[in-house]
Amino acid sequence: MSSTPITKETYLEWYKSMLLMRKFEEKAGQLYGQQKIRGFCHLYIGQEAVVAGALSVLRKEDSMITAYRDHAHAIAKGLSPNAAMAELFGKVTGCSKGKGGSMHFFDKENNFAGGHGIVGGQIPLGAGIAFAEKYNGTDNVCVCYMGDGAVRQGSLNETFNMAMLWKLPVIFVCENNGYAMGTSVKRTTNMVDIYKMGLGFDMPSAPVDGMDVVAVHNAMDEAVQRARTGEGPTFLEIRTYRYKGHSMSDPAKYRTKEELEQYKERDPIAAVKHAILDNKYADDQWFDQEDAEVKRRIDEAVKFAEESEYPNPEELYTDVYVQNDYPYVVD
Repeated sequence: MSSTPITKETYLEWYKSMLLMRKFEEKAGQLYGQQKIRGFCHLYIGQEAVVAGALSVLRKEDSMITAYRDHAHAIAKGLSPNAAMAELFGKVTGCSKGKGGSMHFFDKENNFAGGHGIVGGQIPLGAGIAFAEKYNGTDNVCVCYMGDGAVRQGSLNETFNMAMLWKLPVIFVCENNGYAMGTSVKRTTNMVDIYKMGLGFDMPSAPVDGMDVVAVHNAMDEAVQRARTGEGPTFLEIRTYRYKGHSMSDPAKYRTKEELEQYKERDPIAAVKHAILDNKYADDQWFDQEDAEVKRRIDEAVKFAEESEYPNPEELYTDVYVQNDYPYVVD
């Protein structure tokens, strides 16, 4: 059970946070169809409980790092929708100055260490962030997210070994949405219980229902407390589901409509709304107000992005090297 109590305020914050994630993603998908957003775009719709349940036990000082499906993580961690949308538009006011796009959100102020486009590339980086926290003597933790496809990378095994050896304050989270791009887990491994991969390193590991934000909260809270008290890492396989394809270019023909609808019946946002109403934490008027506020913030973000400028061509030469007068950059 969680040592961080789940209160009325927790439920209300879960609803607001997950609704903002979803509406941002829905608008991003719409704008992509209008070709206002270009390049790759991986939406998080359906998986919101995985992030919301973690944020209810984390502090601002804790770090988060993930792969390229990163919009929701960054926004939940504190990135403004304005800076997020501007980045999708490739504008200079974006969180990565318009240079990173959908897959490379960063927010130093809120300790969001990125979206990363290399499959599994963020796994050793997450351990490195945790090492820095331990080296500096803090009790901060790092949550490192990955997809079910990324666990096949050899760097995961190397990182797990080192994280356990040095008892690093890192929580490794596999967001298992069932399909690595279009390939089901069953087609890539004989052992479909991905969490068992951590057991070979004596790492505390467990499966979690990712459609249930309470289950995520409880599992994450236990893992975070272990990390804060010096007991080392945890590996959680959070089983979730994405309603959209792997990316905007994926028609998702590898799964059935019946499978999709079965998961939608367990929608995490709808479940939280029902819990709020059942416990009389809020009424329909409150939901109407929150829905309107989220819509206002998304509309504001789109307006901000559309009215922002594109980076100047000279920006190609900045943020490449730490040394501002690096002598080998020439016209």
